[in-house]
Amino acid sequence: MLNIHKLNLDRNRRVVMVSDIHANLSVFKRLLEKIHYRPDDYLFIIGDLCEKGLNSLETVRYVKKMTEQSSNVFVTKGNCDVLYQYVFKGDERIFNYMKVQQNSILNEMLKEKEKTIEDFQTVQQLAQFYKSHFQEELHWIESMPVAIETEEFIMIHAGIEDRPDWENTEENTALSLDSFMDRGHEAKKPVIVGHWPSVNYRYNTESSNNPMIDLEKNIIAIDGGNQIKRDGQLNALIYENDQFSFEFVDELNEEIKVQKDYLDQTKRVGTVTYPNYEMSVVRKEPDFTLCHNKKLGYEQWVKNEYLVENDKGVYCKMDLSTTFLSVNQGEIVKVLDDEQTGYLLVKKQDGSVGWLPREVL
Repeated sequence: MLNIHKLNLDRNRRVVMVSDIHANLSVFKRLLEKIHYRPDDYLFIIGDLCEKGLNSLETVRYVKKMTEQSSNVFVTKGNCDVLYQYVFKGDERIFNYMKVQQNSILNEMLKEKEKTIEDFQTVQQLAQFYKSHFQEELHWIESMPVAIETEEFIMIHAGIEDRPDWENTEENTALSLDSFMDRGHEAKKPVIVGHWPSVNYRYNTESSNNPMIDLEKNIIAIDGGNQIKRDGQLNALIYENDQFSFEFVDELNEEIKVQKDYLDQTKRVGTVTYPNYEMSVVRKEPDFTLCHNKKLGYEQWVKNEYLVENDKGVYCKMDLSTTFLSVNQGEIVKVLDDEQTGYLLVKKQDGSVGWLPREVL
């Protein structure tokens, strides 16, 4: 059975939920400032404090201190938080992971003590190093619950198994299950998850990294692709007065002012996301190509410069919005790509991501 922390919340207090900080402490602090986080709020961090970003160890220590200073701060485990378990299980594959993934708490711990992975001949030696120097941090992470359940909802990093006794979900599933919203569950309340970026569900809707709230399925996905997607963001899901809302921050800096109103008439929406990159060409136009996404069975308009062809077929070379936006004169948008013909890829203040004709900007 999962380690589940059950809570009764004061319904008069605001509930703030964040996931997948991924070692980006500065953006986490900015998010708390933006939402005017206050000590009487409940703050839940639903896994993945670590990896991807530059400050895993600092983020762990910062959040650990938050939990020590406030009884209203709670953290659950994420799959990226427990990679040290491979070390203590004697799994030699962790050496290769650390060499490939330099931005890892395991490497940061080595660096803090002026060590490198080459200083260790066996995984057992590595385990002894972490046990000797970082037992406090590792013990804190290990003590986290896998899930938190309140009267209103369940918070867990990746998801639960589709079974009435969801409490018996395997821990690895709870931390690493992909595409949970497409799977469903039998719990009788909303399940709030991170792990799988919300934009991955938006192949046929307007592209954004905003939380995906589906109360019919009783699933809310809040991972904004921070540190993973180039237009990614860190989301805060807010529950107050029995209503959900959200805010976000990102690291996009280049802004531009819209010069005239533009109303999109094409009604083209969608996103190409991992791992659904393989296409077949339906019709090519000067700036965009209508493609049939082979895995999804759905048609998407892909910017021509993002299509590549090799002996295996035609592919979109990376995650990409296939949404066309409308804007108003004077609106400020953030620029993602201004190097392609005819159009710019931008992100609006509401989080929507898509294409605008150059003359609008």
